[in-house]
Amino acid sequence: MAGLKVLVVGNGAREHALAWKISQSKHVKELFAAPGNAGTSLVARNLNVSASDIPAIVKATTELKIDLVVVGPEAPLAAGLVDQLQAAGIATFGPSKAAARLEASKVFSRELMLKYGIPCAAGESFSDYSEARAFLAGKPAPIVVKADGLAAGKGVIIASTREEAQAALDSIMQARAFGTAGDRVVIEECLFGKEVSLLAFTDGKIAIPMVPACDYKRVFDDDKGLNTGGMGSYSPPGFFGQAMIDHVIKTIIQPVIDAMANEGTPYKGVLYTGLIMTDKGPKVLEFNARFGDPETQAILPRLKTDLVEIMQAVIDNKLHTRQIDWYKGACVGVVMASGGYPGEYRTGFPIVVSDKLDSQVAIFYAGAKKRDDGKIVTDGGRVLTVTATGKTMREARDMVYSNLPYISFEGCHYRRDIAAREVS
Repeated sequence: MAGLKVLVVGNGAREHALAWKISQSKHVKELFAAPGNAGTSLVARNLNVSASDIPAIVKATTELKIDLVVVGPEAPLAAGLVDQLQAAGIATFGPSKAAARLEASKVFSRELMLKYGIPCAAGESFSDYSEARAFLAGKPAPIVVKADGLAAGKGVIIASTREEAQAALDSIMQARAFGTAGDRVVIEECLFGKEVSLLAFTDGKIAIPMVPACDYKRVFDDDKGLNTGGMGSYSPPGFFGQAMIDHVIKTIIQPVIDAMANEGTPYKGVLYTGLIMTDKGPKVLEFNARFGDPETQAILPRLKTDLVEIMQAVIDNKLHTRQIDWYKGACVGVVMASGGYPGEYRTGFPIVVSDKLDSQVAIFYAGAKKRDDGKIVTDGGRVLTVTATGKTMREARDMVYSNLPYISFEGCHYRRDIAAREVS
Protein backbone atom coordinates (compact mmCIF):
# COMPACT_ATOMS: atom_id res chain seq x y z
CA MET A 1 0.00 0.00 0.00
CA ALA A 2 3.07 2.28 0.19
CA GLY A 3 3.64 5.18 -2.20
CA LEU A 4 -0.01 6.12 -2.70
CA LYS A 5 -1.29 9.12 -4.64
CA VAL A 6 -4.33 10.46 -2.79
CA LEU A 7 -6.90 13.08 -3.84
CA VAL A 8 -9.19 14.91 -1.38
CA VAL A 9 -12.30 16.42 -3.02
CA GLY A 10 -13.67 19.65 -1.51
CA ASN A 11 -12.56 23.08 -0.33
CA GLY A 12 -13.64 23.55 3.30
CA ALA A 13 -11.99 23.32 6.72
CA ARG A 14 -13.15 19.69 6.84
CA GLU A 15 -11.13 18.95 3.69
CA HIS A 16 -8.10 20.79 5.08
CA ALA A 17 -8.37 18.65 8.24
CA LEU A 18 -8.69 15.48 6.14
CA ALA A 19 -5.69 16.44 3.99
CA TRP A 20 -3.68 17.33 7.13
CA LYS A 21 -4.39 13.92 8.71
CA ILE A 22 -3.88 11.98 5.45
CA SER A 23 -0.53 13.75 4.92
CA GLN A 24 0.68 12.14 8.18
CA SER A 25 0.19 8.62 6.76
CA LYS A 26 3.33 6.62 6.04
CA HIS A 27 1.56 5.20 2.95
CA VAL A 28 1.11 8.52 1.11
CA LYS A 29 3.62 9.63 -1.55
CA GLU A 30 1.66 12.49 -3.16
CA LEU A 31 -1.41 14.37 -1.99
CA PHE A 32 -3.81 16.47 -4.09
CA ALA A 33 -6.94 18.54 -3.36
CA ALA A 34 -9.72 19.50 -5.78
CA PRO A 35 -10.19 22.41 -5.65
CA GLY A 36 -8.75 22.77 -2.15
CA ASN A 37 -8.05 26.10 -0.44
CA ALA A 38 -5.19 28.08 1.10
CA GLY A 39 -4.87 25.46 3.85
CA THR A 40 -4.78 22.35 1.69
CA SER A 41 -2.06 24.04 -0.40
CA LEU A 42 0.20 23.76 2.66
CA VAL A 43 0.05 19.94 2.64
CA ALA A 44 -1.17 19.07 -0.88
CA ARG A 45 -1.17 20.22 -4.50
CA ASN A 46 -4.40 22.03 -5.33
CA LEU A 47 -6.08 21.24 -8.64
CA ASN A 48 -8.17 23.84 -10.46
CA VAL A 49 -11.18 21.49 -10.57
CA SER A 50 -14.57 22.14 -8.96
CA ALA A 51 -15.84 19.53 -6.49
CA SER A 52 -19.14 19.49 -8.41
CA ASP A 53 -17.55 18.89 -11.85
CA ILE A 54 -17.68 15.09 -11.86
CA PRO A 55 -16.31 14.51 -15.41
CA ALA A 56 -13.36 16.85 -14.68
CA ILE A 57 -12.58 15.06 -11.40
CA VAL A 58 -12.68 11.64 -13.07
CA LYS A 59 -10.45 12.95 -15.90
CA ALA A 60 -7.89 14.50 -13.51
CA THR A 61 -7.88 11.41 -11.30
CA THR A 62 -7.23 9.15 -14.27
CA GLU A 63 -4.51 11.38 -15.77
CA LEU A 64 -2.68 11.73 -12.44
CA LYS A 65 -2.99 7.97 -11.76
CA ILE A 66 -4.57 8.62 -8.35
CA ASP A 67 -4.75 5.52 -6.12
CA LEU A 68 -7.32 6.76 -3.59
CA VAL A 69 -9.99 9.49 -3.69
CA VAL A 70 -11.58 10.83 -0.50
CA VAL A 71 -14.83 12.77 -1.09
CA GLY A 72 -15.54 15.51 1.48
CA PRO A 73 -18.80 17.36 0.62
CA GLU A 74 -22.31 15.96 0.28
CA ALA A 75 -23.24 17.39 -3.15
CA PRO A 76 -20.77 15.31 -5.23
CA LEU A 77 -21.71 12.20 -3.21
CA ALA A 78 -25.41 12.80 -3.95
CA ALA A 79 -24.54 13.37 -7.63
CA GLY A 80 -22.80 9.98 -7.90
CA LEU A 81 -19.09 10.90 -7.90
CA VAL A 82 -18.17 7.68 -6.07
CA ASP A 83 -20.02 5.56 -8.65
CA GLN A 84 -18.27 7.35 -11.55
CA LEU A 85 -14.81 6.99 -10.00
CA GLN A 86 -15.33 3.32 -9.14
CA ALA A 87 -16.56 2.68 -12.70
CA ALA A 88 -13.21 4.13 -13.85
CA GLY A 89 -11.40 1.66 -11.58
CA ILE A 90 -10.36 4.16 -8.92
CA ALA A 91 -10.58 3.26 -5.21
CA THR A 92 -12.86 5.83 -3.56
CA PHE A 93 -13.80 6.46 0.06
CA GLY A 94 -17.45 7.47 0.37
CA PRO A 95 -20.95 6.08 -0.22
CA SER A 96 -22.56 5.45 -3.60
CA LYS A 97 -25.26 7.77 -4.95
CA ALA A 98 -27.96 5.33 -3.81
CA ALA A 99 -26.49 5.07 -0.30
CA ALA A 100 -25.94 8.84 -0.03
CA ARG A 101 -29.74 9.26 -0.15
CA LEU A 102 -29.54 8.88 3.65
CA GLU A 103 -28.49 12.54 3.57
CA ALA A 104 -29.69 13.67 0.15
CA SER A 105 -33.36 12.78 0.86
CA LYS A 106 -34.92 13.39 4.27
CA VAL A 107 -38.02 11.53 3.06
CA PHE A 108 -35.92 8.47 2.17
CA SER A 109 -34.08 8.42 5.51
CA ARG A 110 -37.31 8.95 7.43
CA GLU A 111 -39.11 6.12 5.63
CA LEU A 112 -36.12 3.82 6.19
CA MET A 113 -36.09 4.59 9.93
CA LEU A 114 -39.84 3.96 10.21
CA LYS A 115 -39.57 0.68 8.27
CA TYR A 116 -36.77 -0.65 10.47
CA GLY A 117 -37.88 0.76 13.83
CA ILE A 118 -35.03 3.24 14.30
CA PRO A 119 -35.95 5.96 16.85
CA CYS A 120 -36.76 9.35 15.28
CA ALA A 121 -39.27 12.20 15.59
CA ALA A 122 -42.95 11.61 14.88
CA GLY A 123 -44.23 13.26 11.71
CA GLU A 124 -45.09 12.78 8.05
CA SER A 125 -43.74 13.55 4.58
CA PHE A 126 -45.62 15.26 1.75
CA SER A 127 -45.24 15.98 -1.95
CA ASP A 128 -48.59 17.85 -2.13
CA TYR A 129 -48.63 21.41 -0.77
CA SER A 130 -52.31 21.47 0.23
CA GLU A 131 -51.97 18.16 2.12
CA ALA A 132 -48.89 19.48 3.95
CA ARG A 133 -50.73 22.71 4.79
CA ALA A 134 -53.75 20.83 6.16
CA PHE A 135 -51.51 18.57 8.29
CA LEU A 136 -49.65 21.58 9.64
CA ALA A 137 -52.88 23.34 10.61
CA GLY A 138 -53.66 20.63 13.14
CA LYS A 139 -50.26 20.51 14.83
CA PRO A 140 -49.05 22.50 17.87
CA ALA A 141 -45.88 24.61 17.77
CA PRO A 142 -42.94 24.39 18.00
CA ILE A 143 -42.73 22.22 14.91
CA VAL A 144 -40.01 21.35 12.40
CA VAL A 145 -40.33 21.77 8.62
CA LYS A 146 -37.67 20.17 6.41
CA ALA A 147 -37.01 20.41 2.69
CA ASP A 148 -36.44 16.88 1.37
CA GLY A 149 -33.25 17.50 -0.60
CA LEU A 150 -29.86 19.12 -0.06
CA ALA A 151 -30.16 22.81 0.80
CA ALA A 152 -26.63 23.72 1.96
CA GLY A 153 -27.60 23.15 5.59
CA LYS A 154 -30.46 25.68 5.43
CA GLY A 155 -33.38 23.39 4.62
CA VAL A 156 -34.45 22.65 8.22
CA ILE A 157 -36.64 25.28 9.90
CA ILE A 158 -37.53 24.99 13.59
CA ALA A 159 -40.69 27.09 13.78
CA SER A 160 -41.67 28.45 17.20
CA THR A 161 -45.21 29.37 16.03
CA ARG A 162 -47.64 27.86 13.55
CA GLU A 163 -47.38 31.07 11.49
CA GLU A 164 -43.60 30.60 11.21
CA ALA A 165 -44.16 26.99 10.20
CA GLN A 166 -46.64 28.03 7.51
CA ALA A 167 -44.19 30.67 6.23
CA ALA A 168 -41.47 27.98 6.09
CA LEU A 169 -43.75 25.64 4.15
CA ASP A 170 -44.67 28.43 1.71
CA SER A 171 -41.00 29.33 1.25
CA ILE A 172 -40.00 25.71 0.52
CA MET A 173 -42.91 24.45 -1.60
CA GLN A 174 -44.40 27.61 -3.13
CA ALA A 175 -41.56 30.15 -3.46
CA ARG A 176 -39.10 27.28 -4.17
CA ALA A 177 -36.42 28.82 -1.94
CA PHE A 178 -34.34 25.63 -2.27
CA GLY A 179 -35.33 24.70 -5.81
CA THR A 180 -36.08 21.02 -6.42
CA ALA A 181 -34.92 20.22 -2.86
CA GLY A 182 -38.39 21.47 -1.88
CA ASP A 183 -40.38 19.11 -4.13
CA ARG A 184 -41.18 17.20 -0.94
CA VAL A 185 -41.20 18.17 2.73
CA VAL A 186 -41.04 16.44 6.07
CA ILE A 187 -43.07 17.92 8.95
CA GLU A 188 -42.03 16.62 12.38
CA GLU A 189 -42.53 17.16 16.08
CA CYS A 190 -39.85 19.30 17.75
CA LEU A 191 -37.63 17.18 19.98
CA PHE A 192 -35.91 18.54 23.08
CA GLY A 193 -32.62 17.54 24.71
CA LYS A 194 -28.86 17.80 24.35
CA GLU A 195 -27.52 17.29 20.84
CA VAL A 196 -24.45 15.23 19.93
CA SER A 197 -22.81 13.98 16.74
CA LEU A 198 -21.58 10.39 16.54
CA LEU A 199 -19.66 9.52 13.38
CA ALA A 200 -18.72 5.97 12.45
CA PHE A 201 -16.55 4.26 9.87
CA THR A 202 -18.42 1.48 8.07
CA ASP A 203 -17.62 -0.99 5.29
CA GLY A 204 -21.30 -1.82 4.74
CA LYS A 205 -21.21 -4.66 7.26
CA ILE A 206 -19.89 -3.36 10.56
CA ALA A 207 -19.59 0.11 12.08
CA ILE A 208 -16.77 1.37 14.29
CA PRO A 209 -17.56 4.65 16.08
CA MET A 210 -15.30 7.68 16.24
CA VAL A 211 -15.11 9.80 19.38
CA PRO A 212 -18.33 11.82 19.84
CA ALA A 213 -18.47 15.60 19.35
CA CYS A 214 -20.83 18.55 19.82
CA ASP A 215 -21.16 21.47 17.42
CA TYR A 216 -22.68 24.95 17.69
CA LYS A 217 -25.02 26.08 14.91
CA ARG A 218 -26.12 29.59 16.03
CA VAL A 219 -23.86 32.48 15.12
CA PHE A 220 -23.66 34.18 18.56
CA ASP A 221 -22.94 33.17 22.17
CA ASP A 222 -25.70 31.49 24.20
CA ASP A 223 -27.16 30.09 20.96
CA LYS A 224 -28.48 33.43 19.77
CA GLY A 225 -28.75 34.69 16.19
CA LEU A 226 -29.16 32.92 12.88
CA ASN A 227 -28.21 29.35 12.08
CA THR A 228 -24.84 28.83 10.37
CA GLY A 229 -22.84 25.95 8.97
CA GLY A 230 -21.33 25.61 12.45
CA MET A 231 -19.35 28.03 14.64
CA GLY A 232 -17.27 25.52 16.57
CA SER A 233 -17.16 22.08 18.15
CA TYR A 234 -15.53 20.02 20.85
CA SER A 235 -14.84 16.38 21.68
CA PRO A 236 -15.76 14.53 23.85
CA PRO A 237 -19.02 15.68 25.50
CA GLY A 238 -19.11 14.66 29.16
CA PHE A 239 -22.76 13.57 28.99
CA PHE A 240 -22.14 10.99 26.25
CA GLY A 241 -19.89 8.22 27.59
CA GLN A 242 -18.88 4.79 26.32
CA ALA A 243 -22.08 3.08 27.50
CA MET A 244 -24.18 5.52 25.45
CA ILE A 245 -21.89 5.16 22.41
CA ASP A 246 -22.38 1.38 22.58
CA HIS A 247 -26.15 1.84 22.95
CA VAL A 248 -26.37 4.11 19.87
CA ILE A 249 -24.27 1.72 17.77
CA LYS A 250 -26.54 -1.17 18.81
CA THR A 251 -29.93 0.58 18.43
CA ILE A 252 -29.33 3.12 15.64
CA ILE A 253 -26.11 2.97 13.63
CA GLN A 254 -25.71 -0.79 13.11
CA PRO A 255 -29.45 -1.18 12.35
CA VAL A 256 -29.15 1.54 9.66
CA ILE A 257 -26.11 -0.18 8.11
CA ASP A 258 -28.02 -3.50 8.15
CA ALA A 259 -31.12 -1.81 6.69
CA MET A 260 -29.16 -0.28 3.79
CA ALA A 261 -27.58 -3.66 3.00
CA ASN A 262 -31.01 -5.29 3.18
CA GLU A 263 -32.37 -2.67 0.74
CA GLY A 264 -29.64 -3.59 -1.76
CA THR A 265 -27.72 -0.32 -1.33
CA PRO A 266 -24.84 -1.11 1.07
CA TYR A 267 -23.46 1.97 2.82
CA LYS A 268 -19.66 2.40 2.89
CA GLY A 269 -17.62 5.33 4.16
CA VAL A 270 -18.45 7.58 7.11
CA LEU A 271 -21.96 7.72 8.53
CA TYR A 272 -22.65 10.87 10.54
CA THR A 273 -25.56 10.53 12.97
CA GLY A 274 -26.93 13.71 14.52
CA LEU A 275 -28.62 12.71 17.77
CA ILE A 276 -30.80 14.36 20.39
CA MET A 277 -30.92 12.96 23.92
CA THR A 278 -34.64 12.99 24.70
CA ASP A 279 -36.26 11.83 27.95
CA LYS A 280 -37.15 8.66 25.99
CA GLY A 281 -33.56 8.03 24.96
CA PRO A 282 -31.45 9.05 21.94
CA LYS A 283 -33.30 9.78 18.69
CA VAL A 284 -32.01 10.61 15.21
CA LEU A 285 -32.17 14.23 14.07
CA GLU A 286 -30.36 13.63 10.80
CA PHE A 287 -27.93 11.43 8.91
CA ASN A 288 -25.06 12.84 6.87
CA ALA A 289 -23.22 10.77 4.28
CA ARG A 290 -19.76 12.14 5.12
CA PHE A 291 -17.49 13.68 7.75
CA GLY A 292 -19.19 16.58 9.56
CA ASP A 293 -18.01 20.17 9.52
CA PRO A 294 -16.93 21.55 12.04
CA GLU A 295 -16.89 18.27 14.03
CA THR A 296 -14.14 16.73 11.86
CA GLN A 297 -11.74 19.48 12.95
CA ALA A 298 -12.26 18.46 16.61
CA ILE A 299 -12.27 14.69 15.94
CA LEU A 300 -9.30 14.05 13.63
CA PRO A 301 -6.68 15.65 15.94
CA ARG A 302 -7.63 12.90 18.44
CA LEU A 303 -7.18 10.03 15.94
CA LYS A 304 -4.09 7.94 16.65
CA THR A 305 -4.54 5.23 13.96
CA ASP A 306 -3.40 5.87 10.36
CA LEU A 307 -6.49 7.30 8.60
CA VAL A 308 -5.46 5.92 5.20
CA GLU A 309 -5.27 2.39 6.65
CA ILE A 310 -8.81 2.77 8.02
CA MET A 311 -10.11 4.05 4.67
CA GLN A 312 -8.45 1.20 2.80
CA ALA A 313 -10.02 -1.33 5.21
CA VAL A 314 -13.45 0.22 4.50
CA ILE A 315 -12.93 -0.02 0.73
CA ASP A 316 -11.65 -3.63 1.00
CA ASN A 317 -14.54 -4.73 3.30
CA LYS A 318 -12.00 -5.55 6.02
CA LEU A 319 -12.94 -3.05 8.72
CA HIS A 320 -13.31 -5.94 11.19
CA THR A 321 -9.52 -6.41 11.00
CA ARG A 322 -8.77 -2.86 12.18
CA GLN A 323 -8.25 -1.61 15.71
CA ILE A 324 -8.93 2.15 15.80
CA ASP A 325 -7.19 4.04 18.60
CA TRP A 326 -7.74 7.57 19.90
CA TYR A 327 -5.72 9.96 22.02
CA LYS A 328 -7.19 10.54 25.44
CA GLY A 329 -8.01 14.10 26.46
CA ALA A 330 -10.02 16.67 24.55
CA CYS A 331 -10.07 18.91 21.50
CA VAL A 332 -11.81 22.28 21.05
CA GLY A 333 -12.32 24.02 17.71
CA VAL A 334 -13.49 27.63 17.24
CA VAL A 335 -14.61 29.02 13.88
CA MET A 336 -13.48 32.54 12.95
CA ALA A 337 -15.97 34.10 10.54
CA SER A 338 -16.20 37.12 8.24
CA GLY A 339 -17.97 40.25 9.52
CA GLY A 340 -21.68 39.99 8.70
CA TYR A 341 -21.73 36.20 8.32
CA PRO A 342 -24.16 34.40 7.98
CA GLY A 343 -25.65 37.44 6.24
CA GLU A 344 -23.80 39.55 3.68
CA TYR A 345 -20.05 39.90 4.10
CA ARG A 346 -17.00 41.14 2.20
CA THR A 347 -13.90 39.10 1.35
CA GLY A 348 -10.31 39.66 0.24
CA PHE A 349 -8.92 40.74 3.62
CA PRO A 350 -5.41 39.50 4.53
CA ILE A 351 -5.29 36.86 7.29
CA VAL A 352 -2.48 37.66 9.71
CA VAL A 353 -1.06 34.86 11.89
CA SER A 354 1.44 35.95 14.55
CA ASP A 355 4.59 33.93 15.19
CA LYS A 356 3.44 33.90 18.83
CA LEU A 357 0.87 31.22 17.92
CA ASP A 358 1.45 28.12 20.06
CA SER A 359 2.81 25.09 18.19
CA GLN A 360 0.04 22.91 19.71
CA VAL A 361 -2.61 24.97 17.90
CA ALA A 362 -3.80 23.95 14.42
CA ILE A 363 -5.50 26.21 11.88
CA PHE A 364 -7.84 24.58 9.35
CA TYR A 365 -8.68 27.01 6.56
CA ALA A 366 -12.09 27.12 4.83
CA GLY A 367 -13.07 30.42 3.17
CA ALA A 368 -9.47 31.40 2.46
CA LYS A 369 -7.37 31.55 -0.69
CA LYS A 370 -3.73 32.19 -1.50
CA ARG A 371 -3.13 35.19 -3.76
CA ASP A 372 -0.47 35.26 -6.48
CA ASP A 373 1.80 37.18 -4.09
CA GLY A 374 1.58 34.29 -1.58
CA LYS A 375 -0.62 36.16 0.92
CA ILE A 376 -3.62 34.27 2.35
CA VAL A 377 -6.87 36.30 2.23
CA THR A 378 -10.48 35.71 3.26
CA ASP A 379 -12.69 34.10 0.61
CA GLY A 380 -15.87 33.00 2.41
CA GLY A 381 -18.14 33.30 5.44
CA ARG A 382 -16.55 30.74 7.72
CA VAL A 383 -12.90 31.61 7.18
CA LEU A 384 -11.04 29.12 9.37
CA THR A 385 -11.27 26.81 12.39
CA VAL A 386 -8.69 27.08 15.17
CA THR A 387 -8.24 23.90 17.23
CA ALA A 388 -6.24 22.83 20.26
CA THR A 389 -5.93 19.57 22.16
CA GLY A 390 -5.33 19.14 25.89
CA LYS A 391 -5.32 16.54 28.63
CA THR A 392 -8.62 18.05 29.83
CA MET A 393 -11.38 20.07 28.20
CA ARG A 394 -10.36 23.11 30.25
CA GLU A 395 -6.76 22.82 29.05
CA ALA A 396 -7.82 22.49 25.39
CA ARG A 397 -10.31 25.35 25.71
CA ASP A 398 -7.83 27.68 27.43
CA MET A 399 -5.22 26.88 24.78
CA VAL A 400 -7.48 27.69 21.82
CA TYR A 401 -8.97 30.89 23.27
CA SER A 402 -5.61 32.24 24.47
CA ASN A 403 -4.28 31.86 20.90
CA LEU A 404 -7.20 33.41 18.98
CA PRO A 405 -5.81 36.98 19.42
CA TYR A 406 -2.77 35.86 17.38
CA ILE A 407 -4.97 35.33 14.30
CA SER A 408 -6.71 38.32 12.73
CA PHE A 409 -8.49 39.66 9.65
CA GLU A 410 -10.78 42.64 9.18
CA GLY A 411 -14.26 42.20 10.64
CA CYS A 412 -13.55 38.76 12.13
CA HIS A 413 -15.90 37.41 14.81
CA TYR A 414 -16.26 34.16 16.72
CA ARG A 415 -18.20 32.61 19.59
CA ARG A 416 -16.60 32.82 23.03
CA ASP A 417 -18.58 29.99 24.62
CA ILE A 418 -17.47 26.89 22.70
CA ALA A 419 -17.16 24.02 25.26
CA ALA A 420 -17.88 26.45 28.14
CA ARG A 421 -20.68 24.19 29.40
CA GLU A 422 -18.14 21.36 29.81
CA VAL A 423 -15.90 23.34 32.17
CA SER A 424 -18.41 25.52 34.06
